[in-house]
Amino acid sequence: MGKAQDKAAGMPLHWKMGIGFALGLLLGLLAHAFAADAAWVDQVTRWLTTPVSTIFLNLIFMLIVPLMFSALVVGVAEMGDVSALGRIGWKTLGYTVLLSGTAVVIGLLMVNLFQPGTGVDPTMAQAMLAENAQRSSQIVASLENQPTGLEMFLSIVPSNVLAAASSNGAILSLMFFALMFGVGMVLSPAQKVAPLKRVIEGVFEVSMTLIGKVIGLAPYAVACLMFNLVVVFGGEVIVRLGAYVLVVIAALAVHMLISYSLALAFAGRSPLAFFRASQEATLMAFSTASSNATLPTALRVADRMGLPPRISRFVLTVGATANQNGTSLYEGVTVLFLAQFFGVELSLGQQVLVMVVCILGGIGTAGVPAGALPVVALICGMVGVNPLGIGLILGVHHFLDMCRTALNVTGDLVLTTLVARNEPDAAAPAVATTGPNVQG
Repeated sequence: MGKAQDKAAGMPLHWKMGIGFALGLLLGLLAHAFAADAAWVDQVTRWLTTPVSTIFLNLIFMLIVPLMFSALVVGVAEMGDVSALGRIGWKTLGYTVLLSGTAVVIGLLMVNLFQPGTGVDPTMAQAMLAENAQRSSQIVASLENQPTGLEMFLSIVPSNVLAAASSNGAILSLMFFALMFGVGMVLSPAQKVAPLKRVIEGVFEVSMTLIGKVIGLAPYAVACLMFNLVVVFGGEVIVRLGAYVLVVIAALAVHMLISYSLALAFAGRSPLAFFRASQEATLMAFSTASSNATLPTALRVADRMGLPPRISRFVLTVGATANQNGTSLYEGVTVLFLAQFFGVELSLGQQVLVMVVCILGGIGTAGVPAGALPVVALICGMVGVNPLGIGLILGVHHFLDMCRTALNVTGDLVLTTLVARNEPDAAAPAVATTGPNVQG
């Protein structure tokens, strides 16, 4: 529905977001240069831009619990009837977690290595946090109450699911419950849980619809968010944003060329032949920024590679929603970048927490425009980073969305190749070298 509205309005949503980003950036730079200390700037941020951006973020947070729970349950449940599929279903789940975990680790290592968000004056960073003092103090308070060490590990298993749902700090407990709930549905007799599955799918659809409506407000929110940021930081925002984009692209490239190549070698396939054969699906994913829209192309490419249809149809359909390596990597890099930008030190334990949530978020991220945004905002709140900072990344979101979708779809084909390894009806690896001209 959101796309139809965009077409009716004559301009895609990402263009509107780009205009909002540029407008907020321009006005913020002018205010920073000529009237940074003026009373009217304080009034504008206090009574206009901060309330608008806060309402936008509150709407996102309001929908996190139903969205994350239903998306994660549906994502696991749609791995098919794992009890019936046996090793195919469990191999799909196992390799999905392994590939997503590897992607997040690469992203976290690179953002720690290159530090794209560092160099900002800590005094200005604190001034930015002070602009929304009430929210900042709540976040800091929740950070101080976060469990650490063994206590953090034990808290993953909730004693009270409703309490976990009502606390941003305990969202990982809710995700664990959703994961177990989804596995329980898969292991239960299909005919008995079918009505429940339809209800949860309905909750998921309603949540996606509402998120789509909220994201429709993003052009206005991003203008306000960027104005608030640039009034304080000036041109430093542009420099840091450019470094962030480069780190995201570099991390995606490392995962694509190294991690996937190693996985393909393990599966007995030639990486060079695989990438040549899969380029049609990769380019389609990049141009559409949609795994679902690329699914027919990916299925055709899998047939050309000689992958068993019974495996490719299952794995690629599931992977379009659940195997989102690029999204997991992007979320991890973004959270650490914002932490660096605002001078928030994250311990090793907190970074591990970020990694775990990003892996689960790759399964439970909604397939809507800016679907990763709720997860990024959620993790920011968990680790003490002001969610207001997401205004930094909204302006470049669509381009990075194209890049990570290309990685997601290529990863789905890699996942299919891994799952098909040693299956009796899998074609010999040489079939993969035939390239796109082979008739499926």
